[in-house]
Amino acid sequence: MTAKNSIRLNRASGILMHPSSLPSQYGIGGFGKTAYLFVDFLVKAGQKYWQMLPLGHTGYGDSPYQTYSTVAGNPYFIDLELLAEEGLLTEEELNDSKSDNGSRVNYDTLSHNRYEILWNAYKKAMTIPEMKSRMQKFEEENADWIKDYSMFMALRNYFDKPLWEWETSIKRREKEAMDKYSQLLEEEIQFYVFLQTIFFEQWTQLKKYANSRGVEIIGDIPIYPSPDSADIWANPQLFKVDENLCGTEIAGVPPDYYSETGQVWGNPVYDWDKHEEDGYKWWIWRIKHTMTVADVIRIDHFRGFQAFYSIPAGEKTAINGKWVPGPRMKLFSAIKNALGDIPIIAEDLGIITDDVREFLSQTGYLGMRVMIFGLYADDDNLHLPHNYQKNCIAYSSTHDSETIAQMILEELTPKDKEFALEYINDSEGESVGISAVRTIYASPAVVAMVPIQDVLSLGSEGRMNTPSTVGQHNWSWRLQPGLLTDELAEKLYKLAKTYKRL
Repeated sequence: MTAKNSIRLNRASGILMHPSSLPSQYGIGGFGKTAYLFVDFLVKAGQKYWQMLPLGHTGYGDSPYQTYSTVAGNPYFIDLELLAEEGLLTEEELNDSKSDNGSRVNYDTLSHNRYEILWNAYKKAMTIPEMKSRMQKFEEENADWIKDYSMFMALRNYFDKPLWEWETSIKRREKEAMDKYSQLLEEEIQFYVFLQTIFFEQWTQLKKYANSRGVEIIGDIPIYPSPDSADIWANPQLFKVDENLCGTEIAGVPPDYYSETGQVWGNPVYDWDKHEEDGYKWWIWRIKHTMTVADVIRIDHFRGFQAFYSIPAGEKTAINGKWVPGPRMKLFSAIKNALGDIPIIAEDLGIITDDVREFLSQTGYLGMRVMIFGLYADDDNLHLPHNYQKNCIAYSSTHDSETIAQMILEELTPKDKEFALEYINDSEGESVGISAVRTIYASPAVVAMVPIQDVLSLGSEGRMNTPSTVGQHNWSWRLQPGLLTDELAEKLYKLAKTYKRL
């Protein structure tokens, strides 16, 4: 492997926190001052990695795993104060956008208010020649996706409907319709070019700062694009969709730990034969783009490349789905041949068979272990830290699960709770979260990753997402100001030093 694949070589640790959770006066976290302060905290705490959820432009339900594009960034993360510094917003406009730093993001309020202020910034930008030049440069450098995405967003706003309910001619990208709407929606198309220009400029500066301080970014790729996305609209031949661009076979997972009836995600599954015919160009493009915004890539639902769960369209649950062979090593050999060795984390959770384990071994990628999945007195499974292999990334909990404190203190049976507290060597005067950090840092796993909620020993109030549900509490948790103290950083630093993770 190349030297860049340092995640495979160095024992280290990191913190999982999505930018949306950062403190902010503007309703949601983003790429402003508090993001830079969080990088400084990571450095003080001896952490090498900042892991995030996907940074994409979220749609209905606000899930970062269901976005309007696999590569476009979320405009909510654009920092308004940085726009003001460029002269694109006034002090009055900033003040009008302020809100209290509540414990949850109010996405309803954001959806109504944020785009209005971003439109104001765009209108000012169009009077500045230098800004126009920056947008033109961005368009040229991202010609492989920006026009499709920007036009998709403009059309979606124009029709106010999901992709499959658009007029047939534009849904099928007929030339006359494409020309018509390109002219009709020209200003709104350019607005989305502006948003992406600013998003990636701000993100690039933040990432450069993190890297300069020795912090690497772990990005995240959902396995499937959203059914309502520019990717499906621009590349329908790569997916199992009908003439209306509706999925004929839908992705999901069978009944498991998270749901007794499984999960129906709604995403059209891939037509892997079509991908193979053109040498997996779309996936190579997607990985290449992600490596421009992250140092390491986590691929969600990695087992779906060995075999994916396909559910007939129209099913309300995942019970009647079936497993279908995926592309396996053909895809990842093509990626390696095109891009070289890419540092990849494979999310290998869920129903994992010997075939999946063999597949992961062939790729050489890091797999995942999650400590809360093993905290049961009568079980000795792979998720207990003493069973970890070195070639894995270990988590105390995940964005989809209970927090470590919620699991142990609120949900385990008395017998399992007693075992769990003994296992993490919980001591009087120390939080459950810090005890869990110590336990996972001591494990053989090459990387130990702890969600910030677990570092802070938060209970159910800190949960990020509950799978198979849609509601205001999903994806909305926010870090309150003042919690990331020097004392906490010192604790983490000492633990990282003790367990050789510096």
